[in-house]
Amino acid sequence: MIPVSLPTELQLRKFVAPEIIFGDGARYLAGRYALNIGAKKVLLVTDPGLLATGWPQQVLKCLDEVDIPYVVFAGVSPNPRDEEVMAGAEIYGNERCNAIIAVGGGSAIDCAKGIGIVGTNTRHIRHFEGVDQVKRPIPPLVCIPTTGGSSADVSQFAIIRDMSTKVKMAIVSKAVVPDVALIDPSTLTTMPSYLSACTGLDALTHAIEAYVSNASSPLTDIHAIAAIKLISQYLEESIKKPEDIVLRSKVMLGSMEAGLAFSNAILGAVHAMAHSLGGLLDMAHGECNAILLEPVIDFNYSSASERYVGVAEAMGIEQQGMTSNEVKRALLCEIIRLRKAVRVDNRLSNIGIGRSDIPQLARDAIKDVCMATNPRTPTQNEIEGIYERAL
Repeated sequence: MIPVSLPTELQLRKFVAPEIIFGDGARYLAGRYALNIGAKKVLLVTDPGLLATGWPQQVLKCLDEVDIPYVVFAGVSPNPRDEEVMAGAEIYGNERCNAIIAVGGGSAIDCAKGIGIVGTNTRHIRHFEGVDQVKRPIPPLVCIPTTGGSSADVSQFAIIRDMSTKVKMAIVSKAVVPDVALIDPSTLTTMPSYLSACTGLDALTHAIEAYVSNASSPLTDIHAIAAIKLISQYLEESIKKPEDIVLRSKVMLGSMEAGLAFSNAILGAVHAMAHSLGGLLDMAHGECNAILLEPVIDFNYSSASERYVGVAEAMGIEQQGMTSNEVKRALLCEIIRLRKAVRVDNRLSNIGIGRSDIPQLARDAIKDVCMATNPRTPTQNEIEGIYERAL
């Protein structure tokens, strides 16, 4: 058969997503979906901070109502560690669980994915770093996200910190796409403003990187542009009015759209470099992205200028009469303005990074799987230059 040359937008693509239930009260469906997936005993994965909010307890009550037993694993750090995954997997096996429910942000959900991987593949989580390395499906997984940013509840990514190397491992596999995402905007109302800002900027970065990715497609573009519009329009106001469920819903919807985009278009240099940075310092992932977003766009712009013009338009930047370089400057200025407005405006030098750290950061970043879909292929020296600009 003679291959047909098709336009880029018509070429072969894969799009994966869980079943999604979005809206106020979605969390109360946890019991029903536990029954639907055949749960006999559930491992509920969360973190200590979430236990203080009461959201996990509401989910446990739903399990009580349908007579499904459970055990709770709350030993999850803000950047989930390989040792935590292994500890959770041991509990999962010893308690003879057959399903997992994750309640929390990206940390709890990624840890739950890691526990599922180890639970069915019976090897240390470090063996699964990279793309499509998970050979056996994980147990049924229901996710209830409580931050508007990570989108781990809809993605085929799990990010785990390898404590032996102080590097964040990216595990990418359709095997870790959750079965169900119960996305309830009410859970955002207890988030501190700093966490709201960091996770919102994480979601914005997801959408921008997915849109300019060299693996983007018409399906991912729809979700990426919708996410950029929602987050850039509503993030600031949602932080000022944390209990406004309409504003929180707009941000949560934007986060979901961004997740569907990046899960399928993958990401780029911002995330590759942020994984390296966050692995070294154990700092908030969204802040790592925020620090690096502007210098990475500056580096990438010449290789994807039309795409970044689309990003600028989605962010509401008026472009009439502007040259491409003027659009670039306006886009970079808007990102800087937004960071300052939500008070996530540190530079690398403010968080303890010096020039001596940069070569190792660059060596780790260039090996990250997210770098493969960046619109411009950087050298290690060029990555070092981006880090230096962010000092």
